Amino acid sequence: MPSVMRRYAGGEGRFDRPSGQGDPELAGPVVLMVSGGADSTALLVLAATSKLDIDDGRGPARIARERLHVLHVNHGLRGLDAREDEEFVRELAARYGIPCTVRRVDVAAIAQQAHEQGDPNAGNVENAGREVRYAAATQLANELAKESGVPRASARILTAHTADDRAETFFMNAIRGTGPAGLSSIPRRRNRIVRPLIDMTHDQLCDLLRMRGIVWREDDTNHDTRYLRAYVRHELMPVARRRNERVAASLSVTCDILSDEDAYLNQLASRAYRDLVRREGEGVVALDAARLAASDVALARRVVRKALLYACPGARLEARHVAQVLTLVAAGKGSCTVPVDVDVRVEFGLLLVRWGQTGGEASSGWLEVPGSLELQDGRSLVARLVSVPAGSKAPDIAKAHGREWDEQSVLLDAAASGVDQVQGGRLWVDGLQPGDVLCPLGMHGQSKKLSDLLAEAHVPVADRPSVPIVRTSTTGAVVWVAGIRADERAKVTPQTRVMLELTLED
Repeated sequence: MPSVMRRYAGGEGRFDRPSGQGDPELAGPVVLMVSGGADSTALLVLAATSKLDIDDGRGPARIARERLHVLHVNHGLRGLDAREDEEFVRELAARYGIPCTVRRVDVAAIAQQAHEQGDPNAGNVENAGREVRYAAATQLANELAKESGVPRASARILTAHTADDRAETFFMNAIRGTGPAGLSSIPRRRNRIVRPLIDMTHDQLCDLLRMRGIVWREDDTNHDTRYLRAYVRHELMPVARRRNERVAASLSVTCDILSDEDAYLNQLASRAYRDLVRREGEGVVALDAARLAASDVALARRVVRKALLYACPGARLEARHVAQVLTLVAAGKGSCTVPVDVDVRVEFGLLLVRWGQTGGEASSGWLEVPGSLELQDGRSLVARLVSVPAGSKAPDIAKAHGREWDEQSVLLDAAASGVDQVQGGRLWVDGLQPGDVLCPLGMHGQSKKLSDLLAEAHVPVADRPSVPIVRTSTTGAVVWVAGIRADERAKVTPQTRVMLELTLED
């Protein structure tokens, strides 16, 4: 059992690997994200002079100097102070013989531009700055890995998050409203991003720097309580510490427990999601709504989140959005829109989630016989003429063909479909038109509206405009509703000598 194979260090409230187990990963570059504040200054100093556990299979160990590289991102927000921060980081990196890369970015302009483009998640300078920093770190890590000839996965990006940061994020997320993932706060590691100082406090790191005679930079905005983090840091945390001096360490243990349990529930939810998926494509996913409704609510919430994030990976979801969707699932019908422009509806037993699309429109054009027509969704309609072999019965061949292809291909009477049996011809393909009717094959001449036929075939409303309709001409009779049903009047009969084969290919 994996949990038994790990050693619990009760004093720090975390599991550690036993020393000497596991092969170290291939040594890759280590990018240090350094702003110039106390925590990141301590990260640089400790990385250069002490042992750190960067989760690369070595446990706490000295990092080879040639692996280290400092990254400083100047957000362009604080004028002269920002330029002095940049110079401080350059000089500190040079003191320890570590290469330093500086990226200058106008974060305010980026946030404003995204806001003007209608992104409801944009406009927040803090969020924009964070995304810019991590994007720059990822790019630098990839470049260094390529230069070193090692896999990208071997690179590490180290941040200076502390136990205090973790406790503050816990409270921030709790204030906003969140689930177990949010209350797990800042993880020790996410992919290549590792936080080796997560068990230390800010005060401990400041003491370490003072003992070594190392100064650091202060950011005045850290004291502006209009920002939520500063409010939690200067208003809430002091109150909590009066009740428990070790509140940061206590909450770190809580975050670890929640993180482990959240990961386990996510595994269960991932399996449930795979079982419930009936369709997946770019920006769209369909789940079995009835089975989802019967699922435990704890798993159902996570499955819905996965579906929403699959359709729109950038969506910032809140509990109320997931609750909206689950209300539809419980009712077995209905629709709603959740950020960002994600259309959700329950119909025909499916939960359909779409982002930024309505199913599109069908292609319009001539289908040459023989020949093919490429549709807007990437599929193709293919037509060819097939002679009935001597001694064979055309209706039997057509029935066997239909069973084999499950409505994705059909054999019709070429002449009845308006196609010359020798030279071929052409058919018109477009989408559903108002008033369209056909005589569905098997209904012995009874007519039906195409809209009713598509509803009975459980084609979602959003998908109906994109269903290809094959006609004898631009204003002619319907021959085949592609993938759904052919017209009775074009069916193969015992007198058929040449058949028209129509196939809808992915």
